[in-house]
Amino acid sequence: MNAPATPPAVMAAHLATESAAAPAALAAAERAARQQQVVAALAPLLPAHALLWHKEDTVPYECDGLTAYRQLPLVVALPENEAQVAAVLKACHALAVPVVARGAGTGLSGGAMPNALGVTLSLAKFNKIVQIDRLARTATVQCGVRNLAISEAAAPLGLYYAPDPSSQIACTIGGNVAENSGGVHCLKYGLTLHNVLRVRGYTVEGEAVEFGSEALDTPGLDLLPLIVGSEGMLAVTTEVTVKLTPKPQLARCIMASFDDVRKAGDAVAAVIAAGIIPAGLEMMDKPMTAAVEDFVHAGYDLKAAAILLCESDGTPEEVAEEIDRMLEVLSGCGATRLEVSRDEAQRLKFWSGRKNAFPASGRISPDYMCMDSTIPRKRLADILLAIAEMEIKYDLKCCNVFHAGDGNLHPLILFDANDPDQLHRCELFGADILETSVAMGGTVTGEHGVGVEKLSSMCVQFSPHEREQMFAVKRAFDPAQTLNPGKVIPTLQRCAEYGKMHVRKGLLPFPELERF
Repeated sequence: MNAPATPPAVMAAHLATESAAAPAALAAAERAARQQQVVAALAPLLPAHALLWHKEDTVPYECDGLTAYRQLPLVVALPENEAQVAAVLKACHALAVPVVARGAGTGLSGGAMPNALGVTLSLAKFNKIVQIDRLARTATVQCGVRNLAISEAAAPLGLYYAPDPSSQIACTIGGNVAENSGGVHCLKYGLTLHNVLRVRGYTVEGEAVEFGSEALDTPGLDLLPLIVGSEGMLAVTTEVTVKLTPKPQLARCIMASFDDVRKAGDAVAAVIAAGIIPAGLEMMDKPMTAAVEDFVHAGYDLKAAAILLCESDGTPEEVAEEIDRMLEVLSGCGATRLEVSRDEAQRLKFWSGRKNAFPASGRISPDYMCMDSTIPRKRLADILLAIAEMEIKYDLKCCNVFHAGDGNLHPLILFDANDPDQLHRCELFGADILETSVAMGGTVTGEHGVGVEKLSSMCVQFSPHEREQMFAVKRAFDPAQTLNPGKVIPTLQRCAEYGKMHVRKGLLPFPELERF
C-alpha cells in the first residue's frame, strides 16, 4: 500500500523548519564549545562555588530591573576579592570574551543584561565598608555595599550619604556610580557624581586604575566625571570613596495639592525662581497618588490633579523661614491644599509614598516600564499633557512621578508582558516620551542610564559625529569593545534603520532624523 503523498505546502514547511533548525543547532554547538572554553579558563581562578554555567544557576542573572528583555549569560563569575576580578578580566581579555559587570541588578535600562557569549561578572560579594573617616567626612566602601547601608553605618557619627534613589534599600554604590544615580534629595545635595571623590577599579585588560582622589584635586586629567555614569563600559568598579554629609538638625515637608497639572508645573518653576533650593521637590499626578495611597496610606490628597512634596532642612530657624517662603509661593500659584509635616514621623510618611511609587505601580499592573528622561522645569505640564495624549494613542495607562526640581521624569507605563502587542505598544509609548522630551529641549536619560532600552532614542538626540566621539572614548579604554558591548551608544546602522522605520510609519517627529 502506497503512503499518501505529502502536500506541497506541508513539505515546504518541513524543509523550511529543517533549514532553520540546522543553523540553530550549529549555533548551540558553538555556544556550548565556547562555554566549555571559558569555564576551563576561569575554573583555576575562582572557587568552584563562584563559577556558574548551568542554566538553572544562570537564570537569576538573565536581566536586571528591566525584565521585559532577558538573555542567559554564557557564564557567571562571582569573584570574592580584587585579585580574582583582575584574573577573570585578564582571562576573558585573552579569549576576547565580552564581560558585563553586575551589581544588585536593580537597574532599569538593561545595562546589566548579559551578553549571550559573554561572562557576567557579579560583584555582589564586594559588600564591605572599608573605612569611615569622621573628620574628613568620607566613607570608603566596596562596590557591592548598598546605598542605604552607608548612611546606616555613618548615622552614629551624625553623618549620612546624601544621594537616595528609591531603590536605595537594595541598589549598590557600584551601580550608582555606573548610572550616576540621584534621588529625591538630589536637587540640593547633587547626584552621585557630586558626592564621589574616588573610584577604584580595573580596566578590561585587568589593570588596576583609579579615578579622582581623596584630596581636593587630582593630578592630570580629571576623568572621574567620565567614569561616573559610564554604565560599566570603561572599567569595572571595585571600590568607591564618597562624601558624607552632616545630618540636618531639622527637616519638614510640605504637601501641596493642585487642581490642574499646569499650575503644579508652574509652581515648581516659581519655587526655584524665588531663589529657593528645597532639599527635595517632587511631583506626582493623580493616577500615581491613587496607586501609592492605596499601598502605604501616606495621607495624599486623592482629589488633586497633581501634588508636590517640597522639603526644607537645616537649622530650625532656616527651616521655619524657608517653609514660610515656599508656602507663600505655592499659595500664589494656586495650591488648593497645603499641609506641613507636624513631626518627623509624618515627614517620613509623606516620603514613604514617593519612595514606594514603583512597587505601588506593580500592585495595579502585571508589568510596568519605568521611563527616565529630563526636560526643562518650565515644560513639566507640557510633557504631562503630551503623555495623556499618548495614553490614548497607544491604549495604555501611565502613572507619573517626577524629580520635579531638576526636571527628571519617571513615567511608569502599565502593561502586560505576556501580551506581545502590549509590549510592542509599550516600547513605542516609551520611545515617544523620550523623543518628545528631546523635542522640548531635554535629554533621553536622567539617572537610569541608556543601557539597551534607549539605544534607538539616542539616535534622535545625537548626530553621527557625536556618537563617533562617544565610541572614540570607549575605544580609548576598551579597544576591542568587549566591556559591556552593545549598550549605550547606538551604531550608525541601527540609527539608519530607526530613521527609516520612522519615515515608513509616518512617525518622523524631528527634522534631525532626515539625515538618516
